[in-house]
Amino acid sequence: MKKFLAAIAGAAALALPVTANAAGNLASAPTDLQITIDSRAPSFSQTEFQLETGKYYRLTITHDGLEEMQFMAPELFRNSWINQIVIEDLEIKPLAVYSVEFDDAGDIVIFFVPVRTGDFDFYVVGMEERGLKGTFVVR
Repeated sequence: MKKFLAAIAGAAALALPVTANAAGNLASAPTDLQITIDSRAPSFSQTEFQLETGKYYRLTITHDGLEEMQFMAPELFRNSWINQIVIEDLEIKPLAVYSVEFDDAGDIVIFFVPVRTGDFDFYVVGMEERGLKGTFVVR
């Protein structure tokens, strides 16, 4: 009888869901990433970023404001937890992000944690062929 009860207890333990918690505070010390958009060239200051799932990042996108531009990274944003977006010290707590748009010069800061691996493109709409494209490689 004891063996039977031990077998049932073991099977029940295996059937229970297991939860995993990340060690430490993921939102305490983000790794800084910087993209500067140069409208004159046109170009990005960097076109490839190596990221890790579960790591907290602060992406600062800076634009010179010479031309209205829409920065897109829909697959990265869809596969990340977005903590907040900051524009001129104003915080936005989004449920989802598709893109950010610059009408004038300035910075947009996005705090996020990638949750899925993959190669995720970023680009400025309509200017990919002119050099405004890159990739976030998440492992």
